[in-house]
Amino acid sequence: MSDPRDIDEDAILKGLSAEELDQLECELQEMDPENAMLPAGMRQRDQTKKGPTGPYDRDALMLYLEKQALESEDREDLVPFTGEKKGKAFIAKKKEIPEHEQVILEPELEEALKNASDAEMCDIAAILGMYTLMSNKQYYDALGTTGTIANKEGINSVVKPDPFKFFPEEPPNTTNVEETLERILNNDSSLTEVNLNNIKDIPIPVLKEIFEAMKENSHVEVLSIAATRSNDPVAYACAEMLQENTSLQSLNIESNFITSDGMMAIIKAMASNATLVELKIDNQRQKLGDSVEMEIASMLENNSSILKFGYHFNQQGPRARAAMAITRNNDMLRQQRLR
Repeated sequence: MSDPRDIDEDAILKGLSAEELDQLECELQEMDPENAMLPAGMRQRDQTKKGPTGPYDRDALMLYLEKQALESEDREDLVPFTGEKKGKAFIAKKKEIPEHEQVILEPELEEALKNASDAEMCDIAAILGMYTLMSNKQYYDALGTTGTIANKEGINSVVKPDPFKFFPEEPPNTTNVEETLERILNNDSSLTEVNLNNIKDIPIPVLKEIFEAMKENSHVEVLSIAATRSNDPVAYACAEMLQENTSLQSLNIESNFITSDGMMAIIKAMASNATLVELKIDNQRQKLGDSVEMEIASMLENNSSILKFGYHFNQQGPRARAAMAITRNNDMLRQQRLR
């Protein structure tokens, strides 16, 4: 018995005719494991190798098919149609209310309800709290009107959707970042608010330079860098700024990529800041975690200057502590104003 590895496949293939090569290709396609996953219609061999018997004429083909259809006789129906209706027509039964559930009204009210229109019944049902008889929109519309009929088409009217309200898109932020940085460095007295929100292409080194310049600035009171793709290095620069700046009153760093480490640095830096009144840190790319929320609650309890704090707590304990601290700070400010 010869070894299969000694067989010369190339010599065998050279000795096959064209018909034998086509047959071999079809056999190999059927043996291909990938073809086993295809539908049956796609696994069939190509058997349309016959040449055309003549030129293709669409009009002649359509006339031939129409002639064949007219010449063929119609088949008789297995069950001839006579138009006769079989079975009994459905008649809905009238639902009678039991005597113990019937409500007897005074003659004046009974007469008023009989003469009331469908629209008036809709308003009456809303006043009585029978909201299951109408849509939510019809129900609340009827409650909100006084002396007029809200839904003039009645309870059985088709609910129409509210007209779609178009809100114009916010215009792009046209703040010149380089010019703003230069004015912060020069401590420009006319620059009291810096708004860099939604500017996506500010390089991280430039954002760090802005916070570095804010350390010595004494005129900017509002700084907002929401949705600028700021990350932890920017947060660390912000923490250093909070420890030295004594004029900033509002800081917004929402909707950025700051992690729990960067936010922890900012929160701890607030222990050295007594001028910030508003701080917004919500909607970061990932959750800050329980330890950061506990640190936030402790910071707010030990800080008497923050009156507004923007963050959605996930834990009930830190949320309650933060709410009490913010309420306390606002009460202290109110008492100082009354003195």
